Amino acid sequence: MQQEKKQLSEIFCYPIKSLGGISLRKAKIEERGLQYDRRWMLVDAASGLALTQRTVPKMALLQVALKETALQITQAHQKLAPLLIPFQKTEGFETIQVQVWGSICTAQTIDKQIDEWFSEALEQPCRLVYMPDNCQRLVDVDWAKKGEIVSFADGYPLLLIGQSALDDLNKRMEKAILVNRFRPNLVFTGGSPYEGDTWHRFRIGQTIFENVKPCSRCIVTTLDQATLARGKEPLKTLATYRKVGGKVMFGHNLLIENATQLMDENSVAVGQEIEVLSWKEGVF
Repeated sequence: MQQEKKQLSEIFCYPIKSLGGISLRKAKIEERGLQYDRRWMLVDAASGLALTQRTVPKMALLQVALKETALQITQAHQKLAPLLIPFQKTEGFETIQVQVWGSICTAQTIDKQIDEWFSEALEQPCRLVYMPDNCQRLVDVDWAKKGEIVSFADGYPLLLIGQSALDDLNKRMEKAILVNRFRPNLVFTGGSPYEGDTWHRFRIGQTIFENVKPCSRCIVTTLDQATLARGKEPLKTLATYRKVGGKVMFGHNLLIENATQLMDENSVAVGQEIEVLSWKEGVF
């Protein structure tokens, strides 16, 4: 097996599920994944169902920034003034039940004025909720190893994509797309395209990750994150060579093997080398 040097090249955090991502040089690793990643979520005001770009594409136009004590939300085209959401809120919240795919979770509301801002931006009644530390949303039992927990992410703590795989995909299409279509947390360089299919366990810094399954891709990948234009790509091309059991696969869902043993200051950083510890047979 070729042992070409592999490095972490990009890190992305998505504090509010389905809103714009944040490119980071360094990120703290926690039990649920990256610090702040998808700890907030917008839900339908009446049903408590999660809102995502699948049905509300304009969520992509809301950009998030990490400030010292708050999240800052800005709207493309500056129709609304920037919004600040404090990290810490110790009183005045309501505990409600929300649903993200098949999971029903306990979440905390934030603030009515914040809800009004998002409702105006998305032109539909919605509420912003936060996942408190005592919410234990479990990873799918078919893939969990030790009762791992996850944030409001679709199902797993982290998503990994290889830059060489994206480069290979772009060569197959008429028009190249950006990695933000796939909303990864970690991107790496080095190695052959789709080499990640054969990784089982790997280490970045002090953290040991396990590649548990390929990530099945949905219609969000067909949405241009800047213009909201919708097309058939990249799903059309991916379906010609990355389809398994009727699902299109691109990227890898990760668990954190030693999450509960990590020190508080543990983090990953762009430029760190990736050490593959064990391999498995690919599914393609």
